[in-house]
Amino acid sequence: MLRFYNSLTRKKEDFIPIIKGKVSLYTCGPTVYDTAHIGNFRTFLFEDFLKRVLLARGFEVYHVMNITDVDDKTIQKSVAEGKPLSEITEYYTNLFKQDLSSLKIIPADVYPAATEHVDAMIQMIEQLIEKNHAYVTKDGSVFFSIDSYKNYGALTRLNMDKMQHSDRVSTDEYSLDNPQDFALWKAYKDEDGEVFWESPWGKGRPGWHMECSAMSMEYLGDHFDIHCGGVDNKFPHHENEIAQSVCAVNTPFVNYWLHSEFLLVDGGKMSKSIGNYYCVSDLLEKGMTSEEIRYNFLSAHYQTKVNFTLEKQHEAKRSIHRIMELQSRLNEIDSDLCNDFPLEVEQFNDALENNLDSPKALAVFFDWIRRINISMDEKTLSNKEASKGLKFISYFDSIYGILPKTDSVPQGVLDLSKEREGARQNKDWEKSDELRDQISGMGWMVKDTNDGPKLTPK
Repeated sequence: MLRFYNSLTRKKEDFIPIIKGKVSLYTCGPTVYDTAHIGNFRTFLFEDFLKRVLLARGFEVYHVMNITDVDDKTIQKSVAEGKPLSEITEYYTNLFKQDLSSLKIIPADVYPAATEHVDAMIQMIEQLIEKNHAYVTKDGSVFFSIDSYKNYGALTRLNMDKMQHSDRVSTDEYSLDNPQDFALWKAYKDEDGEVFWESPWGKGRPGWHMECSAMSMEYLGDHFDIHCGGVDNKFPHHENEIAQSVCAVNTPFVNYWLHSEFLLVDGGKMSKSIGNYYCVSDLLEKGMTSEEIRYNFLSAHYQTKVNFTLEKQHEAKRSIHRIMELQSRLNEIDSDLCNDFPLEVEQFNDALENNLDSPKALAVFFDWIRRINISMDEKTLSNKEASKGLKFISYFDSIYGILPKTDSVPQGVLDLSKEREGARQNKDWEKSDELRDQISGMGWMVKDTNDGPKLTPK
């Protein structure tokens, strides 16, 4: 039985999907006004990990990730650069999807863009007005009345009786110290430039919180299984999503809310001014592989802060090398996969099923690696055990995605390896050693086997 920590109830709960064997999953996607940074991808990788675990446990997952292509930030970027909103958002959406691919993140089934679903948002706002949960202001904006929803604040444990809130707020992000009626629809202002839609209240645009409610419910229904995001989304975004969604359709909205913690860099927040602000492309340019990035982010529990440093590349490289080296050794004994697993896979699954306890799962896996290597050194490992081991490694990588494919070896390394093999055949040992050192300097180790050279990351 899978168990998740539900942010709404603040306790671990057995995961029971609404429809047996199927999971409806919504994850908050990027606001496409800039390149997503690695703090964003800490959350996206956690969501990929969750999805991979669900798939591994036999669930059919329907995954929706929205693209926020209209909000305060995207409009400001469009106006500042003097470019159409669509040109700005299309550019950064494409960059985001390239980064997803680079990090081997399984694509969502659909990436709905907010600008393509404004009609659904208008309809939902009309429902809230009709039910007296929202009101129209003189300028044609529409606000949600938080006083109309008695459970407002349940996700973030706000004690509304002890808090005094002001009338309303039109900005998308604000502090939970001062709960306020929030904008469902924002009346057009000159600074919006060419960005507006017609509505029953005049021209304007939807509020950010409304976008996710309308799109998630359009694709997953009024009531679905799992909603994910970073802890920074809890308030006001997710709190407001719950309020407006429940009030619009009078049904529960989401059963399980899962939130990942912040990513720290060099012990603090990322900042361009101090030079520790990274995007995925920055790390790749610095020589990290996508597998090393995945290992660094997934080795910590999703509910704990991760402190990322560039030096952690070496730890990730060593860990990945240990797995690949064992895989190579097992293949030399028996390269056929069987249907059985070693006994340790049960402990591995138990850890994952207990609220995605990645550190414990990794501990089980690497302890198994240590023991299997001892058996191989002592020549006591049978062909069947070797085959089971290969099956375990394959299963492990289906969840973590940290083993590079053979064709991911850089062409330059392959060329040097081929040249070195020619030198060995000519018994030019000095040249062979020189080429081995060059390959090592590029981050790869070459091992000579009866089947030819084997390349693995250092």
